[in-house]
Amino acid sequence: MSPQMTDNLKPEQRRRNMQNIRGRHTGPEMIVRRFLHRLGFRFRLHVPTLPGRPDIVLPRHHLVILVHGCFWHRHGCRWTPMPATREEAWLAKFDRNIERDSEVKAALETAGWRVVVIWSCE
Repeated sequence: MSPQMTDNLKPEQRRRNMQNIRGRHTGPEMIVRRFLHRLGFRFRLHVPTLPGRPDIVLPRHHLVILVHGCFWHRHGCRWTPMPATREEAWLAKFDRNIERDSEVKAALETAGWRVVVIWSCE
C-alpha cells in the first residue's frame, strides 16, 4: 500500500486546486509531443472519433500514445500516494479510472491501433 498524504489546505482551496487540474496539454504530454516532433513525427491530438480521445495519434503509423499521470491512473510509483481523507471515495474514483483505461486500450486495439502508454514519471 502506498503512503498516505495529508491535506494542509482548507476545503475551498482544495476544491479550487482540483478544478484547475486539466487532462489536456499537461507537462508530460508536452514533453512527449516536443520529442516526437523533433524526431520528425507528425501527429494529431485528442482525436474525438477514437475511443478515449487519445492524447497523441500517429495515423501514418497506426499508433496511439496515452500519456498517463501517475496519481490519477495509479502507476504505483512514488507519485501515487493515497489521499488521507475520504479514502473510499478516492478508491472508487481510482478503480473507475483504471477500469476505463483498460476499456479504452482494448477498444483501440480491437480497432487495429497499436497502443503505447507513457507514465508521467518516465
